[in-house]
Amino acid sequence: MKKNIGSTDKLIRFLAGVTIMVLFYIGKLSGAPAFILLAVAGVLLLTSLFNVCPLYSLLGINTCPHNHK
Repeated sequence: MKKNIGSTDKLIRFLAGVTIMVLFYIGKLSGAPAFILLAVAGVLLLTSLFNVCPLYSLLGINTCPHNHK
C-alpha cells in the first residue's frame, strides 16, 4: 500500500497511542472502555509504524506530502 500518513499525523497518532497505553498501565483506565481504548491505541501505533491508514485510503485522504499529485 502507498503511504498516506504524513510526519505530523504520524507523531500525533504515536503520542496518542502511547498516552492511552500508559494510562491503561498505571490504572487510570479500567473496565470495558479501557479495553476498547487499548485496541484503538494499538491501531494508532500500527498505522503510525507503517505510515498507512486503511480508513484514509477508503476516504481518499492523504496527509503525506510526498504522495500528493
